[in-house]
Amino acid sequence: MTDVENIMPELSGKSILVTGGTGSFGRAFIATLLRNHSPQKLIVFSRDEFKQYQMQTDPVFADKSGLLRFHIGDVRDEDRLEMAMRGVDIVIHAAALKHVPIAEYNPFECVRTNVHGAENVVNAAIRSGVSQVVALSTDKAANPINLYGATKLASDKIFISANNLSGADGTRFSVVRYGNVVGSRGSVVPFFQRLVAEGAKSLPLTDTRMTRFWITLPQCVDFVLTSLEFMQGGELFVPKIPSMRLPDLAKALAPGLEHDVVGIRPGEKLHEVLITEDEARTVREFDDRYVITPPFHYWAETIPTLTQGVPVAEGFRYASDTNDWWLNTDEIATMLENTASLK
Repeated sequence: MTDVENIMPELSGKSILVTGGTGSFGRAFIATLLRNHSPQKLIVFSRDEFKQYQMQTDPVFADKSGLLRFHIGDVRDEDRLEMAMRGVDIVIHAAALKHVPIAEYNPFECVRTNVHGAENVVNAAIRSGVSQVVALSTDKAANPINLYGATKLASDKIFISANNLSGADGTRFSVVRYGNVVGSRGSVVPFFQRLVAEGAKSLPLTDTRMTRFWITLPQCVDFVLTSLEFMQGGELFVPKIPSMRLPDLAKALAPGLEHDVVGIRPGEKLHEVLITEDEARTVREFDDRYVITPPFHYWAETIPTLTQGVPVAEGFRYASDTNDWWLNTDEIATMLENTASLK
């Protein structure tokens, strides 16, 4: 299999905009670019002025060279997006409403941000002459059973199809799909940690059979960057990442606490899927990732590097319960310690 791991894009002199730039991924991505790359300009696009203020005053983002720009705006506002994208080379689309139960209770708001917002990003990027757009997705977009997953599936389809709208020499769009991010806001880890700190006698588990894909923020950032280097437009990139069992996570966080089974929340799955059997028909495997190739007739003829991957077997399905890479309790504990040391 062809190895495309750790080959980073050349970002010197590039102007880069991150929607949802004050979120967990956005902050980690911007910090990495400030530390390891030499872009011309970095634009943080988000709707929360307080989070922008916190980010501007955080020593991690001390910007002595004047690279950072902070734009208040919402992906629901196409005009504001287009204004922010003037002169931008690369857009990383990380803005989304992501909390599953909240999306179930507020469906119209979820659709406006995740679906209409994707359409607005596409239109603004094409009109502004952006070269590359990478949109972040989720395992919940594969065979979705909740509204959040359904809106992200629609978003994925919008970004892939956008390559047909931009023309042969226009903006290129690709998608990155990965699993649960260790310690991100809204994940179970901060919730469990807060309960432990408050002296809880047990941890609530939705179901002891539950499994999830697991990835760290630095791994997310590196994966997006390497995908940015190899994207030609229309690809959906999926990293090879480990699975973990929910009871093992609880044991790693609080070895002495009992577990209280409370039942699955609305819209939750027992196991998550990153690649479905139907998607597998167009999947190519590499050492560190899978690439769901686009349905464009010209794609295979023009992408020599990415077509070198190995087609997966008939009936292949990449799911958290049938994964061949598992984290045990000690490995989960080590990952959590490493994640905490980065904050």
